[in-house]
Amino acid sequence: MTPDMIPVRGTLSAQKPLDSLTWLRVGGPADWLFQPADEADLSDFLAALDPDIAVFPMGVGSNLIVRDGGLRAVVIRLGRGFNSIEIGETITAGAAALDAHVARKAADAGRDLTFLRTIPGSIGGAVRMNAGCYGSYIADHLIDIVAIDRQGQRHVIPAADLNLAYRQSELPEGMVIIQARFTAAQAEAERLHARMEDQLAKRDATQPTKERSAGSTFRNPAGFSSTGQADDRHDLKAWKVIEDAGLRGARLGGAQMSPMHPNFLINAGGATARELEALGEEVRKRVLQARGISLQWEIRRVGEAGPDAALPQLVLNSGAEKTE
Repeated sequence: MTPDMIPVRGTLSAQKPLDSLTWLRVGGPADWLFQPADEADLSDFLAALDPDIAVFPMGVGSNLIVRDGGLRAVVIRLGRGFNSIEIGETITAGAAALDAHVARKAADAGRDLTFLRTIPGSIGGAVRMNAGCYGSYIADHLIDIVAIDRQGQRHVIPAADLNLAYRQSELPEGMVIIQARFTAAQAEAERLHARMEDQLAKRDATQPTKERSAGSTFRNPAGFSSTGQADDRHDLKAWKVIEDAGLRGARLGGAQMSPMHPNFLINAGGATARELEALGEEVRKRVLQARGISLQWEIRRVGEAGPDAALPQLVLNSGAEKTE
């Protein structure tokens, strides 16, 4: 069936603009946006949907560029029916639960998932990207996930079957994660909350948290996240190779590599998805020329290009402020 022929209890919208649903505030419309009421609503919808129609699961849009031409797909965005958090011997979180909220609730119960506190986005996206920081990753804590396939069938998938690696996982296309279960060490709640406050202070001092960004733009060439420790190496960090190529603060139209942290691509005002992606590709080209390193995107880029038009010129900012 086509989406409009399927009875749903959630919300189904045609030609839904996605710019307001991404942190970078760019992107054209999706053919359809489906926000299921609960697991049964999602399963019934996928079981009835024409298998030739593409499906794109979307979280809170924190790590995403939707191109200006939009998405020829049904975008599935989980909401209130998928954000529960249950804490016992293990921690079970709905895919729509915010990473920061899970970290706080776990700390309240004396369970250590503090590394999630400064990671933008929701649990479903964190699992897909094997998100991590301060030396900890989803892979270190994940027990299993629950996901719904294109036929509407429910699967419990052990973490080992996802082949989690640095900023990646293996999950069949179109499968929608709805829940994840974690293990977390016990610790004093007060100490966990103090650690998270310290992490937040460090983040706010070095990252453009008040700007429109999508978090880290490129994966670290070193193949691991920052540890936050005094002996952390920076020579193969993405921000360092971008800095060395003279691209801190570089701007293309409304898109900019943050003067505060050069691995943060920001919408500095009126940027299009095309400008953001073009700036990122220019950074990749210049870093390859300067260092022989091919940066890999961490931000997901999806959808179709918009109208072809001349791009603004790249403007370098040699006086950008350094905070690392």
